[in-house]
Amino acid sequence: MSRIAKIPVSLAKGVEASIAAGAITVKGPLGTLTRRVSANVKVTVNDGKVSFVAGDESREAKAMSGTLRALVAGMVQGVSKGFERKLTLVGVGYRAQAQGDKLNLSLGFSHPIVHQMPAGVKAETPTQTEIVIKGADKQKVGQVAAEVRGYKPPEPYKGKGVRYADEVVVLKETKKK
Repeated sequence: MSRIAKIPVSLAKGVEASIAAGAITVKGPLGTLTRRVSANVKVTVNDGKVSFVAGDESREAKAMSGTLRALVAGMVQGVSKGFERKLTLVGVGYRAQAQGDKLNLSLGFSHPIVHQMPAGVKAETPTQTEIVIKGADKQKVGQVAAEVRGYKPPEPYKGKGVRYADEVVVLKETKKK
């Protein structure tokens, strides 16, 4: 069995988990998340802990028990604390502005880019060159951050573009005569 699956997920204060119809639902102060449970993993909820056991001795069941445990731990963290990704804009004239559920970007193109935020994900702009994407679902937050970065990824010569706050861009040396 996966060693990570042997450790039960403890539910934070104010977080509830329930299993019904082959899906696990986690409710907390920041929202509700639901995920389908694999048929070859047995999930039990008792005393504020969620336990995972492989249904049989197959390699797939053992792997899925650890995977499902990691996903549920992320769900518990998401509904209690939430997840965030920070992006920075590097370049002259590059700006971002959050307006409700839309993110307006000026990235040096002839037209502004308007990115529609999916349900459960919010964008904030503390300054014109910083974007903070927040939400309860780790996968959605990461996907939105990747889509925004994809509009103008950092180029290798000057480093201009949209990058993650912790990303290191290795600059290339320009061509010499």
